[in-house]
Amino acid sequence: MNANPSPVLIRALRRVLFPLVRLMLANGVTFPFVAELLKGLFVEVAREDFRLDDKPPTDCRINLLTAVHRKDIRRLREASGEGGLALPEQMSFGAQLVAAWLGRPPFVDADGHPRPLLRVAGDGGASFENLVFGQSKDLRPRVVLDEWLRLGIVRLDEADRVVLNTEAFVPQAGFDEKLYFFAHNLHDHLAAATQNLAGSASPWLERCVFYDALSAPSIKDLHVRARQAGGDLLKSLSGAAQAMEARDARGGEPLHRFTCGLYFYSEPVEKREEK
Repeated sequence: MNANPSPVLIRALRRVLFPLVRLMLANGVTFPFVAELLKGLFVEVAREDFRLDDKPPTDCRINLLTAVHRKDIRRLREASGEGGLALPEQMSFGAQLVAAWLGRPPFVDADGHPRPLLRVAGDGGASFENLVFGQSKDLRPRVVLDEWLRLGIVRLDEADRVVLNTEAFVPQAGFDEKLYFFAHNLHDHLAAATQNLAGSASPWLERCVFYDALSAPSIKDLHVRARQAGGDLLKSLSGAAQAMEARDARGGEPLHRFTCGLYFYSEPVEKREEK
């Protein structure tokens, strides 16, 4: 095993971990807790991803790979991990509802933008009530509306119509809901990037543009452009994926999931760059 990892790799890991440590400290997560968490993750990843001939590695080999003590490996091997962060049922339904609002007539206008919706069913069918009932007959539209108003996902305009506040299902309130997308998005972005570093035969799309000599007004303008162009891309992919999902469900082939995300970030150039 390499006892001296690449200094470039260490610098990259340090930079990636810096905002995560900031988040942990802001939420009372201490180093001893994280050390134990990492110990378990090292054992879990070694056991699942570093097999020989598709056989689980022995405790001795896990010790060699991770330097975790064998008594800890035995203890951690018997403990069940958290696994994936499950999408709450309410969130799953909400994500489906927003996807329908963004991609299906009559809930979008001629330009593909989400329409403001009447609260209850009207002659044209573009109502919040019809949107909810189109996805589930078991939930009352008023209950969904009240919760979405609380979370800031929708607002009421001057005509008392329901207006979607964001083009992605990211509540403005509700820390647990935000944490789901935090974990989902960062996991998939890191998974794509690390597979590309490993020399995948078919690299995943993972690209960005960056400049470091722009004024605050320019950053604001670019942020608006990114939100507009990115929203158009995500709506286009969502519409195509909905049609393909309906088709593929009847095909009998193994099913896969995908994530395509966007982000925009800026900070002053004079801020420390080596983190």
